[in-house]
Amino acid sequence: MPFAFGVIGLGRMAQALVIPLIEQGLIPAGEAIAVVGRQDSVATVSARVPSDVKVVAASDPAAKEAWGASVQLLAVKPQMLDAVAASAPPATAMPASGSSLLISVLAGVPLARLQTLFPGRICVRAVPNTPCLVGQGLTGLAWGNGISDQQKKQVRSFFEPVSEVLELPEERLDAFLALTSSGPAYVALIAEAMADGAVAVGMPRAQAHHLAHRTLAGTAALLQEQELHPGELKDMVASPGGTTMAALRHLEKAGLRSALIEAVVAATQHGRGMAK
Repeated sequence: MPFAFGVIGLGRMAQALVIPLIEQGLIPAGEAIAVVGRQDSVATVSARVPSDVKVVAASDPAAKEAWGASVQLLAVKPQMLDAVAASAPPATAMPASGSSLLISVLAGVPLARLQTLFPGRICVRAVPNTPCLVGQGLTGLAWGNGISDQQKKQVRSFFEPVSEVLELPEERLDAFLALTSSGPAYVALIAEAMADGAVAVGMPRAQAHHLAHRTLAGTAALLQEQELHPGELKDMVASPGGTTMAALRHLEKAGLRSALIEAVVAATQHGRGMAK
């Protein structure tokens, strides 16, 4: 019996997506096969995923079974794409149960290129972010040609256990990636800098990191749950002539606001350049 779900590249993000699907029964037990890059990675990766998942190396002849699945998750590094596509069997070799569905999570690889490299398959471009690893992610989806409403529903169900899912026109995915996929790195940099500031004035480092992380998490929850504009929350905290206002003046002089705006713009433009 052919596999229902094939994973080409079982890194951390793919694991974060696949494991909840198996645990919740969205992928039938024993019907998932995953391909990893090297033979010496098979045992390590197998230990991280449910025993129902068959894990094989790319050099194993059984790897072609992943391409025979009705749904395939493509999660390799973008620079490996051409080699991986060359190793994929043609869609005409797939089971005669309709077109197979290829879901790509590769950054900067547009649908047009996916459909050229994998003819005969229906392609979907997905942009999940790293908070999916803790079930708090965001995923943007853009649909390829010929996809049915039932297949759209199926794809959404794969990402909903770990993220909020948004359907977007493909031209908006680069901005989505720059804000949500690159965004955790911006926030991590801010958290690290805030903690370093507290260490500079005498706080123990472990405590400084804990407090910085909790401050960011609590602030995000407050903004979302009370549906506050960021400016409203800033004004709630910054009393006239107070310490927060002194800090905000310094941040404005240092150009933090402009730097963050330009970071998102730069990431978007780089993503568009990768697509070309």
